[in-house]
Amino acid sequence: MNRDEAIRLLKEHIKTDNLINHCLAVGAIMKGLAKEFGEDEKRWEIIGILHDLDYEYTKDDPEIHAKKTVEILGDKLNDEEKNAILSHNEHAPLKTKLDYALYSADPISGLITAAVYVRPDRKIENLKVKSLKKKFKDKSFAAGANRENIKKIEEVGIELNRFFEISIESMKEISEELGL
Repeated sequence: MNRDEAIRLLKEHIKTDNLINHCLAVGAIMKGLAKEFGEDEKRWEIIGILHDLDYEYTKDDPEIHAKKTVEILGDKLNDEEKNAILSHNEHAPLKTKLDYALYSADPISGLITAAVYVRPDRKIENLKVKSLKKKFKDKSFAAGANRENIKKIEEVGIELNRFFEISIESMKEISEELGL
């Protein structure tokens, strides 16, 4: 599957623009992390794009969120990819760099988007790591962006400031697509 096919599939199952943008942002961050780790950038980006494929079906039943995505995708995923999607909603243990990357990329995308929205220019191009770090420390800002999940990236050797940098730069690469 390539990026365009993943986006088409995403849009078949997700109708909410904000959720589509979230998935694209997570995909971009995953691509940046893959590059950092020397992994398959296309594969990691696709996993990021598709990680919430079932959200509109499962939003009222978080116990099955991610499980339905794995069911929908079926044999399009290998076991490692299935585990990453399941682990992002805590249905499987975090084992691989792919797991940790998705687990941390999911909430950081929301924190970055919120940080951009409160900027006077509402543009990601001017968002700095220092500013994001300040927002990260303010627990009441974008409270849904779980800070503990974000910090899990450190367990696979990426310090938090570097993760912020990778995430911001990755989302900047698709800023027009995201409307940021």
